[in-house]
Amino acid sequence: MKLNEQEITNALCLNMAQRKQLNPSQVEVVLMWDEDLGFSAEVFAEGRNQILIEANIHEALMQFLAQQQIRVFREQIRLELEDEIVAYISE
Repeated sequence: MKLNEQEITNALCLNMAQRKQLNPSQVEVVLMWDEDLGFSAEVFAEGRNQILIEANIHEALMQFLAQQQIRVFREQIRLELEDEIVAYISE
């Protein structure tokens, strides 16, 4: 299974909205990749920003897929940089 950048962003918005008890539309997410630091995301909510590391992205994806009745473990998720940031979920 492959998730595109929009699906990853949606998963992070839902995850952060739930954590902060906000509406997902109140959360903005920007995915990032850095040669030294790898994958991360910057989250904007309630006038504040927060940087999430790759482990946080994996957690959000696991929760997002669980809501769709798909059980995934962290080891099954691989983020890659193509034309956009994508997530591959192995079986």
